[in-house]
Amino acid sequence: MTVTGHDAVKVERDDLGVVTISINRPDRMNALDHPTVCALTELVARHGTDPGTRVLLLAGEGAAFTTGADLQAIKEAGADAPTPEVTMDSAAALVRAVLTAPVPVIAAVNGPAAGVGVSLALASDLMLMADDAYLLLAFTNIGLMPDGGASVLLPASVGRAVASRMLLRGDAVSAAEAKDVGLAVEVLPVADLRSAATKVARRLARGPRRALELTKRSVTGATLAELDAALAREHEGQCELLVSADFAEGVSSILEKRRPDFS
Repeated sequence: MTVTGHDAVKVERDDLGVVTISINRPDRMNALDHPTVCALTELVARHGTDPGTRVLLLAGEGAAFTTGADLQAIKEAGADAPTPEVTMDSAAALVRAVLTAPVPVIAAVNGPAAGVGVSLALASDLMLMADDAYLLLAFTNIGLMPDGGASVLLPASVGRAVASRMLLRGDAVSAAEAKDVGLAVEVLPVADLRSAATKVARRLARGPRRALELTKRSVTGATLAELDAALAREHEGQCELLVSADFAEGVSSILEKRRPDFS
């Protein structure tokens, strides 16, 4: 049986206060159901504010960072699936937890990062990627709009023109392109990703904790002043789209492995 919630997240702490939080649902390509999103949010908030923590490292076990929302879990839950409002609020809470953590957050992206998984990586302060990794910005491909703050996180990183191209076309952004446009700070062989990310994390962990906290706060404040407004727009728009015929068709097309036929 697929694990969920806190059972689907691994937490490890090293001697310097680097806390690695790993999504551990490899049989679902680390897709995130609602209990797992809530567990991640709680763990990021708890460990991020722990005085003994110096850096958070986010990772995915197996062949993916995370493929975003667990569409299979949504289908299986049927009428018991979380409402669009709950889904949007939980995604926003996870991204806020990463952005407001008083310590640097590093994302080690292996394989695909899709949907809210992209938002999780973008919200991190530094992103390292495996050479086979990619960011799948496929919201519009299934009848949705960007969420989890992606509508502001991506333009803040790469500018409006590049962000519009990626988001409107639903592009898959390779690790090489992500580095070219400044999203990834380093691209490494898959086998070296975790050790390289840990090395960067341990270097930061030896730095001045308060100075790093205030630097992060200043950068976030300067570049993401529109975060609240963006999350509100995403909430309103996505709650409309999540109950639309186009989204239902988008989900069916993925599960049935065919091209969608939007109305």
